Amino acid sequence: MLYLERKIDTFLIHWKETKNKSPLIVKGARQVGKTESILRFARQQYASVIYINFVEEPKYKTITENGYSAKEIIKMISLLDPSKRFIPGNTVIIFDELQEFPDIATSLKFFKIDNRFDVICSGSMLGIQYKKIESNSVGYKTDYEMHSLDFEEFLWARGYDHSIRTTLLNHMVTQTPFSPGILSTFFSLFMDFCILGGMPAVVRDYIANQTFEGSLNTQRQLLADYREDVRKYASGVDQTRILNVFEHIPVQLAKDNKKFQISKVAPNARFKDYRGCIEWLHDAGIINICYCLSFPELPLKGNYESTKYKIYMKDTGLLVAMLDEEAQDDLRVNKNLGVYKGALYENIVAEALVKSGYDLYYYKKENATLEEDFFVRTKNSLVPVEVKSTNNKSKSLHTLLNSRTYPDIRFGIKLIRGNIGHAEQILTFPYFCTFLLKEYLQASAGSPSTIDA
Repeated sequence: MLYLERKIDTFLIHWKETKNKSPLIVKGARQVGKTESILRFARQQYASVIYINFVEEPKYKTITENGYSAKEIIKMISLLDPSKRFIPGNTVIIFDELQEFPDIATSLKFFKIDNRFDVICSGSMLGIQYKKIESNSVGYKTDYEMHSLDFEEFLWARGYDHSIRTTLLNHMVTQTPFSPGILSTFFSLFMDFCILGGMPAVVRDYIANQTFEGSLNTQRQLLADYREDVRKYASGVDQTRILNVFEHIPVQLAKDNKKFQISKVAPNARFKDYRGCIEWLHDAGIINICYCLSFPELPLKGNYESTKYKIYMKDTGLLVAMLDEEAQDDLRVNKNLGVYKGALYENIVAEALVKSGYDLYYYKKENATLEEDFFVRTKNSLVPVEVKSTNNKSKSLHTLLNSRTYPDIRFGIKLIRGNIGHAEQILTFPYFCTFLLKEYLQASAGSPSTIDA
């Protein structure tokens, strides 16, 4: 089976080479490639790989019966399967589907103290159990969150090497527009990525067949698996309400006002009854939440209203698969992402920002037309990011830049289906550059001087 290179590959090598490292916990939604990447790394780097899946082999839930010490757990594993070899300094123990047995996290402290074996934990639904896992292993673990493929990983799958990152970034930093041929090529690749999303099973089929054939069926099966996860793992929260929120995401993103409204989910629905449902979907790695800022100023954390938010799918391809049949045809045949009032463009930008390590914030001024899609920050500046489905004037962006009311805002970024450019303190980039925004802002020292040249 074709292996898709992932960013976690490099991270795992660095983790292994770290002296006195802690056990690793890899979080992420189902089917994003966690187990595949971990096992590939393990088989290449260790003489012995001990793989335990608590869903497929529930008998291993008994390995803590005599305590949580590394010695006792290894003894219990060996009793259950004498063929497993524990070679000090050259063995990795992988505990998969950790959400089925979060108690094993208590042992991570003792494995770190023991220091003879490396330990990696993973699972598709870790988020919903993470408070318990955190309390059992605080101070004795390293966390890594894995997502579906981002656009850079998609480019690797299409045959581009790692130098493509530097090439695109240099264009951004030097404000050098792309040639028409390059611009057209990357927009075509980006449109494919938006429609497919980054789920490995979908991308792998696309690479193998060079068509969208079968991608929708695979995406719909993944969505069915998500719905099944709700039924299996949602305890203490109303499953019907969770599914109602889930099904309403594309409907509400299609509105001009993309703020998610609980009142539209079901008759007489109230926020207090649904809050736990939204948190569950977020913790399960299915959605991204974008909170409304109380006021566009620094700092961002704590400066938002927890009852006002937009909801985006973590993988835009899965959002596409939730759309109606007519929109599907328009997207896959004509690659028209303008349907749903720009919702797909916003979703893909939100996805890219989260995969780059950003939290999501927007701003909507009460009783006014002023609204900005996203905000990121540099060391000293708040940077509004506007996503335009058409390259028309950015009224809200100009208001934020030209008013003395917002002193933390010195320049803005506009993402369009067009080329690199700048005018009036606004930097313009093609959508496909979004995955590089964080690195661009660091490379340019977060200074608007780059657009004054």
